[in-house]
Amino acid sequence: MGTGRTLNKDPRTRPIKSPGEKLRRYKVQRARLVKLGMDEVAVAKLQPNELRTLVQCPTKVKKSVAAKADKAPKAASAPIADTKAE
Repeated sequence: MGTGRTLNKDPRTRPIKSPGEKLRRYKVQRARLVKLGMDEVAVAKLQPNELRTLVQCPTKVKKSVAAKADKAPKAASAPIADTKAE
């Protein structure tokens, strides 16, 4: 017994991806990356294919954000001079 078209009629064609749904998916994926700790400005500059690859590996994103956060306080720990003239 074969499984031809008589047994598998629905759906006849694959659903069409609409531009609005695509933009909604990108918005959701950007929100996920921001929630993982990435900077909003950096996420906004990402291309869609970069966005998809980063969302697929959230543990790598968390590790890279943590590594950048570890480097940042060392550079920012220098004393800031007072600019007020007394």
